[in-house]
Amino acid sequence: MKVEQAVEQWGKDLAVRVTAPVARAAHLVRGMPVTAEVVEGGTFLRIAGSPKLSLAQRLKASEPSRHGGEAVAAGHLGAELF
Repeated sequence: MKVEQAVEQWGKDLAVRVTAPVARAAHLVRGMPVTAEVVEGGTFLRIAGSPKLSLAQRLKASEPSRHGGEAVAAGHLGAELF
């Protein structure tokens, strides 16, 4: 997939918006850590881990109604954060 974008001002920084089709194809989600690397001929964006979930997102993931009333193992909720 290839799209052309413009570099825009974002506060004191510059930014390029990742369109929804590109984000889906690259499996990018909000909050996902990435690294940006300068390479010959351009830049390279690489996924650098899993997104950090907010407390509200972790609690929503543990709602019994989403899991047939069963408890969810702590490892699925980011147990390292508790």
